[in-house]
Amino acid sequence: MNELYDGELAEEYVPGISERLGEALGAAFEAQIEKEVRGGPLPKHVAVIMDGNRRFAWAAKLPANAGHKKGREQLERVLDWVLELGIKWFTIYALSSENRLSRTENELDLLYRLYSDGLVDIAEDSRIHDNKVKVQCVGQLSELPDNVREAIDVAKQRTEGYEKHTFTVCLNYGGREEIVQAIRHLAEQVSNGELNPEQIDQKAVADQLYTAGMPDPDLIIRTSGEERISNFLLWQAAYSELYFTDVYWPMFTRREFLKAIRSYQRRQRRFGR
Repeated sequence: MNELYDGELAEEYVPGISERLGEALGAAFEAQIEKEVRGGPLPKHVAVIMDGNRRFAWAAKLPANAGHKKGREQLERVLDWVLELGIKWFTIYALSSENRLSRTENELDLLYRLYSDGLVDIAEDSRIHDNKVKVQCVGQLSELPDNVREAIDVAKQRTEGYEKHTFTVCLNYGGREEIVQAIRHLAEQVSNGELNPEQIDQKAVADQLYTAGMPDPDLIIRTSGEERISNFLLWQAAYSELYFTDVYWPMFTRREFLKAIRSYQRRQRRFGR
């Protein structure tokens, strides 16, 4: 189906079109994209930079905290879409170590409550257990408040036996710091005589990262219109396909998600060759 019939664009091409007809065209367009997506190779690992919560709130003349709450609700929907498609690995950039330092104390307190409550809720969610989703968090977790670390432990303990899907939350995370810590661990092993410098290769480095044992992301999606990866999975993203959308995270639709997957499917991956 031609992009012309996207319900979001219908008003531009057909002046005066009714809202009902626009919705019908949009639904038909989404169904066509889904058909294409399900007929093609799906990414094994999708990562998302969830950007735009505050700008969504400001645009709607709401307090920034309202945007973060909407963002949490949106994450639950996107997780459903990931599970519907059978994508095994799903990773989100929830809070960067640099961004944490730039936020006000009140905003951070709200974010920490959202993360804490969200992790406990997800550990009790029937969808998580029905789909055998392992939930884990990575980053500089020791620097997080007690309530967040306790919630992380709850989610980990209640889902650690699952292997069908893995949902990874990057909290207080920074890609450069992750690589620095990996180098330190390798240097300690060399200093202790446990490792020869000649043995340090790409696998040795990857094994020291927070994401050790996980496949690199096939597709990284960033919302809100920014076109950079902002210190997210720097090592792991070497050959990831990138998809940028202008849509703020709380407004990220299922149709936009499917368009991202379809875009990935239409690319020829060369892995540097």
